[in-house]
Amino acid sequence: MDEDSAAAAAGHHASLLVKNDASCSGDESQSLLEARESQLKTKQSDWRAPPIILGLECLESMAFNGIATNLVVYIRSVLHGSIASSASTSSLWYGTSFFVPILGATIADTYWGNYKTVLISFIMYLLGTILITVGSLMPSAPALCNTESCSSTNEIKHLVYFSGLYLTAIGCGGVRSALLPLGADQFNSGSSLDMQKRRNFFSFFYICVIFGVITSGTIVVWIQENVNWAIGYGIATSCIALALIGFLVGTPLFRRNEPHGSPVKSVCQVIVASFRNISLELPADSSLLYEIRSKSEPRLAHTDDFRFLDKAAIMSDLNLDQGSCTSPWKICTITQVEELKILIRLLPVWATGIFFCAAISQMHTTLIQQGTVMNTTIGPLSIPPASLYSFEVICVTLWVFIMNKAIIPATRTCLANGAEMTQLQRIGVGRFLMIFAMAMAAFLETKRLESVREEGEPLSIAWQLPQYFVIAGAECFTIITQLEFFHSQAPDSMKSMLTAFALLTTALGNYLSSAIITFIARVTRTWHGPGWIPDDLNEGHLDYYYWCLAVISSVNFIVYVYFASKYRLKKAVIQV
Repeated sequence: MDEDSAAAAAGHHASLLVKNDASCSGDESQSLLEARESQLKTKQSDWRAPPIILGLECLESMAFNGIATNLVVYIRSVLHGSIASSASTSSLWYGTSFFVPILGATIADTYWGNYKTVLISFIMYLLGTILITVGSLMPSAPALCNTESCSSTNEIKHLVYFSGLYLTAIGCGGVRSALLPLGADQFNSGSSLDMQKRRNFFSFFYICVIFGVITSGTIVVWIQENVNWAIGYGIATSCIALALIGFLVGTPLFRRNEPHGSPVKSVCQVIVASFRNISLELPADSSLLYEIRSKSEPRLAHTDDFRFLDKAAIMSDLNLDQGSCTSPWKICTITQVEELKILIRLLPVWATGIFFCAAISQMHTTLIQQGTVMNTTIGPLSIPPASLYSFEVICVTLWVFIMNKAIIPATRTCLANGAEMTQLQRIGVGRFLMIFAMAMAAFLETKRLESVREEGEPLSIAWQLPQYFVIAGAECFTIITQLEFFHSQAPDSMKSMLTAFALLTTALGNYLSSAIITFIARVTRTWHGPGWIPDDLNEGHLDYYYWCLAVISSVNFIVYVYFASKYRLKKAVIQV
């Protein structure tokens, strides 16, 4: 084909493409366009909305942890479950509460939107906590009672309590999936000032989560064990009731975005259309790929990677001549294609977050066990090893202040053109700090073993404080920034779902940590030897286990750096 013919063909495609923008892909694409344009007409943000949402998260975190922290103790001591069944039941409930956000996020993005999802979830949450409180008030049959009346009493109590427990898990999952995205929606992404405020919001949101952990882990747990279980659960119920009231009062202030349709369906459409158009040749000019034109609507810029997926947006001559494209399963907009490309790019970054969370989960397991075999007396005080988590929480708050007030401003001075440390760079710093944290734990364990075996005296638990401080820095740079990064990179139709995926790394990281420690314990246990992680840590080598985690964290950091260097940030364009 000569140049004139090629130019004419390109002009023919372009003219028909513009002509058919409104009709191609059927009514679904047009309704999607109308939904997105209506989002631009939503009310302007109100500065009072973010603080209200932060307050709601404080209350929600207090309620959840007031139930979760002592759940295994309640099942064991009050419901008379065995040690194995109590642990299994508690783990199953934890898993449910962490996986439900994926379902809640999908519903929020597809049907209800963030506001309605949070509202309905809070109502379910409240009903669940009420049932838990009522169940704890019901009389419990003695552990050794085997009569028919005892069995009937226990069955009713179990039914009420566990119904409330799982209703709470569902409500909690819905709130987790949509409350943070709702808070982020209160800021204008087109304003540099609002972008700074949104970054601070993510930091404060995480601090609110931690605040709830501290409060429930001290006050609520103490009341449950020393005063009355029902009063402790009643406090959790009151927190959710106050949160629901506060949410309704703040309703006029919230800026709400409408859902954009099923993100999963859109992804499937791109994949199917790509394979259907596999025989078609991609045009040299990417502007000839199909897109709905809108002067007011920002669209995702076309990228050259994963070119096969671009076939989903090819306009064939047959469709152009007919003046319409009959099905979104045959042709998709280039924005839909780019949304799938974003998911593919995010996947390796997300996967490295699982390994990071596997290392940070040691703070709730092996680091506490390490502390139990150390001298827990500091001066006149006896320090429970688990209470060092409160020190780590305080350090997270300190790191947030240092990062926002010192480190980020310093990077603006050091980097060219006043640029600051990017989100991917901050996540990388957190991944790197985790290597040091695991190495510090290994060094400390080596010194502890030497002290016990040579001198017979345990080291002071105060030696654990530096590693908790470094872990807090890793948590600040990675966990908080990861939430912000996933929300900023997520397509508009997937904000809640990708935020839930960012939170899912915590659950999967804990599962991975459990698998790693179980595997290492079994592999290193010889016929006559205790292995690296025996019941008596003085006879094992927990330091070797920490070195393994340091190596895993190092490999994870290298993999992360590779994919982060290849990552292309989402770029929107205004079509004219």
